Amino acid sequence: MFRVLFFLLLVFAIGLGFAWLADRPGDLVMTVNGYQYHVSLMVAAVIMVAVVALTMLSWWVLKGIWYSPYTVSRYFRVRRRDRGYQALSTGMIAAGAGDATLARKKKKEAMKLISADQEPLIHLLDAQASLLEGDHAAARTKFEAMLADPETRLLGLRGLYLEAERLGDRNAARHYAAKAAETAPQLGWATDSTLEQKVEAQEWDDALKLVETQKSTKQIDKPDANRRRAVLLTAKAMAIFDADPAGAKTAALEATKLAPDLVPASVTAARAAFRLDDLRKGAKLLEAAWKLQPHPEIGEAYVHARAGDSTHDRLERAKKLQSLRRNNAESSLVVARAALDAGEFALARSEAETAARLGPREGVFLLLADIEEADTGDQGKIRHFLGQAVRAQRDPAWVAEGVVSEKWAPLSPVSGKLDAFEWKTPAERISQMIEPYEPYEPKTASPAPVPIAPPPAAAEVKAEPVEEPVVETPPAPVVEKTVEPVGPASVVSSPILDVEPTTAEDEEDVRGMTRLPDDPGVDPDDKDGKPAGFRLF
Repeated sequence: MFRVLFFLLLVFAIGLGFAWLADRPGDLVMTVNGYQYHVSLMVAAVIMVAVVALTMLSWWVLKGIWYSPYTVSRYFRVRRRDRGYQALSTGMIAAGAGDATLARKKKKEAMKLISADQEPLIHLLDAQASLLEGDHAAARTKFEAMLADPETRLLGLRGLYLEAERLGDRNAARHYAAKAAETAPQLGWATDSTLEQKVEAQEWDDALKLVETQKSTKQIDKPDANRRRAVLLTAKAMAIFDADPAGAKTAALEATKLAPDLVPASVTAARAAFRLDDLRKGAKLLEAAWKLQPHPEIGEAYVHARAGDSTHDRLERAKKLQSLRRNNAESSLVVARAALDAGEFALARSEAETAARLGPREGVFLLLADIEEADTGDQGKIRHFLGQAVRAQRDPAWVAEGVVSEKWAPLSPVSGKLDAFEWKTPAERISQMIEPYEPYEPKTASPAPVPIAPPPAAAEVKAEPVEEPVVETPPAPVVEKTVEPVGPASVVSSPILDVEPTTAEDEEDVRGMTRLPDDPGVDPDDKDGKPAGFRLF
């Protein structure tokens, strides 16, 4: 737009100039070799403009002819480069879509049209094609070659990091991430991996500096940065608790300010205060945390704040903690456990039953069983509560990626992720139906069984002959087995009745009952007085 206006203004100025010359007549006299040439001022101006224009046109034509070979070669070079970039673009799209064949084809085409030294993306396309083809060794070689070029150094480190993660080599992955973080601290994947490495090595100050770097480079927002800083400060306080209680207290107090709902921070700060004989400060920290979120670790630390307290003193402290959160299962459990230790079984049973009604779970029923065992020793009640504990939902615990831990930790034991532990019910029992609290009811005694008259003696029972069903079966080979002859004093067992014959008549009846269902029968003694033969089939 401005160029068009400038051109119009220039033409307008030239027109005004010629109009000004036309209004002012005059002559231009030139003397050359004794001759005088008279030309009007207007004609002289036109001749001068024409000469300048002709000179410029001639220069443009001569310059075009002189530079024509370069212009032609540049035209073909630009056309070749455009084709190469088109092939490179198509290859990158194919690699992203998972088409290894097309990606490899376009990579070769791009390398013919574009120099790999001029365009680093060709190396990336080559590595991606190798990954799609499953040749991870070749891909790692290409990523390592990228480290020599400053333009592709970060790209090569990223590729090597992902390959190490795929192979499960966490140390190698963190090595590449640390190198990338040194060059470009704004890379989120590099700083996260380096942060986890610093935490595992317990380099707390370096880890805190990395969090500040992430916050300054806008990788994470302020709430996430405060949460990460609180987790690191809590882990630092727990690590130096025995060696430096004062430093642990300072770090844990800062963590409670950044994340008030982080229970390990409040508990660590309170225990450090108790170690430094600042009972008032530690109690206030635990009371504030209990009001925000009742937790078993808070109750345990509050009740056992002083090592020299008696069991009744601990019971009074438990009651004070209960007054801060009424109608809560954790509050009732704290009082029940303290009452059990103090021997107040009635109070312990009452509070445990209240906890069972508010939140029935495994630990509550086990506590009820312990109370009954200590108080009455009633095995029926103990088995009843143990049975409910088996069917009840499990107690909450520190869980990180499916792993249950008794203590909180800053990193996940599975993937090394920071701040992965959560206080919740383990996943394998979440879907189980919660068993409601059922008070123990002793079963009534069943009436005594009515005595039944004994059966008649075997000698008085006379077996009746049983008619065998006739079953037509195909003929089978007969296997003869010789047995000892049965005399009158021998005892014969029957599959129907086990009767001991006492007389010859009874003996004959029993012999008739020993036939198998599929045996048509054979006389015990043949006519010649030979031993009897019995067919097995």
